[in-house]
Order: sequence, then structure tokens, then C-alpha cells
Amino acid sequence: MTDKSLRDLRRPVRSARRAPKITFPCDYPIKVVGDAAEDFAATVCQVVTRHDDTFDATSLEVVESRNGRFQSVRLTLRATGEAQLKALFAELKATGRVHMVV
Repeated sequence: MTDKSLRDLRRPVRSARRAPKITFPCDYPIKVVGDAAEDFAATVCQVVTRHDDTFDATSLEVVESRNGRFQSVRLTLRATGEAQLKALFAELKATGRVHMVV
């Protein structure tokens, strides 16, 4: 084929992908995944509240995995800066119960 609109799949595409800029303060949605337990959502809520005193725990959404082994807690917090988010993610991971924060 000689169509120039098709790219050669043997050559990697170089793109100028950059992390999106976030304007703080903003509402910041996150999903926290960990082993399923009765108190997992409460643990996540306690950590988030320490980093955002305006956090509304009634907005939590807990979703069980298909096999019931994992839970994801979805929430939205008020992010004030990158340092706050890094500290929050580090404390969530430090609980030993969190596998992933997205």
C-alpha cells in the first residue's frame, strides 16, 4: 500500500504526551482498590478525612469485585495541591490494605 495516511506499524509512534495540568483547588475523583473487608471503606474514609477536612463520606461508592475478593472505593475529594495528593496516596498505600489508587 502506498497510502500515506496509514502508518507503518513497525515503527514506534513518537508523541509529545505530557501529563495533563490540574488547576488547584479542584474536585478530584479517585478509586482505591484493596482486599474486601467490612471496614475497608471506613479505613479509606479515615485517611481521606485527614487530608481533606471538607470530605463528605456519604458520597462514597463501594463496588465489590465479581468474585468478592476485592473492593473498590470511589470518592471525590477537594484537592488543594500536588503535595496533598502525594501525601494522601502514600498514606493510603501505607495502610497495607490498599493495592492500587487510581
